[in-house]
Amino acid sequence: MPKPKEVARGKTKILYQHETQPDVLVVKQQDGITARDGERRDVIEGKGQIAAQTTSRVFRLLNLCGLPTHYLNGGEDDNEMLVRRAEMIPLEVVVRGVAAGSLVKRRPGIPRGSLIVPRLIEFFLKDDANHDPLIDVDAVVAQGIANPQEVATMQELARITYEILAHAWRRHEALLVDLKIEFGRLASGEGKGQLVIADVIDNDSWRVWPQGREDLMLDKQLYRNLEVVTPADLERIRANYEQVADMVARFPLMRAGMVALIVDGPEYAGSIEAFSRALGGLGLPTVRHIVSVARTPGHVLQLVGQLEATFARMVFVAIGPATSALAPLLQNASANPVLPVDVADPRPGEVALRCAKVFALEDTIVFGRVLLTQTNARSEVITADAQLNAPVPIPPGMARA
Repeated sequence: MPKPKEVARGKTKILYQHETQPDVLVVKQQDGITARDGERRDVIEGKGQIAAQTTSRVFRLLNLCGLPTHYLNGGEDDNEMLVRRAEMIPLEVVVRGVAAGSLVKRRPGIPRGSLIVPRLIEFFLKDDANHDPLIDVDAVVAQGIANPQEVATMQELARITYEILAHAWRRHEALLVDLKIEFGRLASGEGKGQLVIADVIDNDSWRVWPQGREDLMLDKQLYRNLEVVTPADLERIRANYEQVADMVARFPLMRAGMVALIVDGPEYAGSIEAFSRALGGLGLPTVRHIVSVARTPGHVLQLVGQLEATFARMVFVAIGPATSALAPLLQNASANPVLPVDVADPRPGEVALRCAKVFALEDTIVFGRVLLTQTNARSEVITADAQLNAPVPIPPGMARA
């Protein structure tokens, strides 16, 4: 069997060309662990497979949330993942939600452990010889590393990625302190040139403090802090990495939830479809019912009881005219949230987002989809404003006044 063609090699991973798919690479994570730009290096048996599991589970979560990544599949059963081929941008993008690491050394005025809101996003040039120096946005653009639009996209995607993973870690009573990710441009195939989250995101990529306590850290910082590395230290680090992989395995799990679309009267049944589409866009399932508070009030109460006996987590959407008593009836009959909707001003997108926010409290996937929806909405406003204020092209032969 021919040996796979090696494409690139890093400190802890090797990239191979896929044997039959030119647009796909195989990422093989190694058992090495490094610090101080590679000056310290040790081997932890099995770390490559643990790192591949963590990375694949993180990328699977990001994919489910709708973020663009290079991840395709693999990483669960061995230390290899399949990814889209991408031209890597030589930057590390760091999102900081809590003051720690190099930040407090560079900015001694910021107390260690203090929360950072809004999140601080920094770029570091990938250059081991110069210890990955901090680089500002203007320099990134001036050196041709990325254009202004790509810089803005990287900042926003990095921020959303941090918030998604911070949400997931909070559900495990742990604080995500900071996060390092990398980006690439798809090299070929569908979406060629698109900016995607790439490389790996494993336990080397963040700081995680269980219970918000630095002394309980589970991440690579424990290895960095060691004065002398002993076999017992490496065994402890491996145990931490295994624990993190197990916890991350539960990140993408969606809790069952349902949105009940209840319409007050058959004359308004036609409005249901728009709400179903909007909710479906956020991955929220629906049940749909037509009732009449005036004609069949007992049926409404019976339906509420049936639905609540069936679904553990629900949101009712009461659709009807402004004079409808459906919403007040549901609010008094159910302990679940009820959103009233006036058929004269339905706004299905807004209603769907409000429903999603209810489930997002405990569901990281829905939380991520809400963040992405909000980001896209802001982007539409900024794009529309830029188009409105764009200079009008001057026809040939005419001079600007």
